[in-house]
Amino acid sequence: MNPFVVAAMIGIAFGWTLERAGLGSAPKLAGQFYLTDLTVFKVMFSAIVTAMLGAFWLSRLGILDLSQVYIPETFLLPQLTGGLIFGIGFVMAGLCPGTSCVAAATGRGDGVMVMLGMFAGVLATGLAFAPLRDFYESTSRGSLTLPELLRIPAGVVVCAIVAMALIAFQFAERLEKRA
Repeated sequence: MNPFVVAAMIGIAFGWTLERAGLGSAPKLAGQFYLTDLTVFKVMFSAIVTAMLGAFWLSRLGILDLSQVYIPETFLLPQLTGGLIFGIGFVMAGLCPGTSCVAAATGRGDGVMVMLGMFAGVLATGLAFAPLRDFYESTSRGSLTLPELLRIPAGVVVCAIVAMALIAFQFAERLEKRA
């Protein structure tokens, strides 16, 4: 099967899942920041843990060669700056890139506006890239993984993140009940 067809099918399934979970709603996502509705946190952290466990066990079983998995380079200051801009946009819009696509696909004007804003930001960055190049390429740390950064075995990191997730999910449930 064509990899683009597979990617499109996965993207549609992911978007459908986000919409069914209510994550195309800006008020629901804004609940994240008020600690009243932590659905986004739980869904995304669950996805991260599922992918991590899948990659870890597929590697251990010899099915997946993790050395063949592309890990993008870390550029500390540019990525922190991008994360800050992303976070500000998320708080202001109440939507992130994925959920804005879901909102737009279901006919919500706020999703369309966020997507237009994202495209405008990408275009502006592309047009202004030459003067930003030095900053963009600064503070390179190479391709980092948590086991390499922490200098501990991958299995220990996996166990620690799973434990952290379980504790965080319990904490999130308590916060939501209080709200």
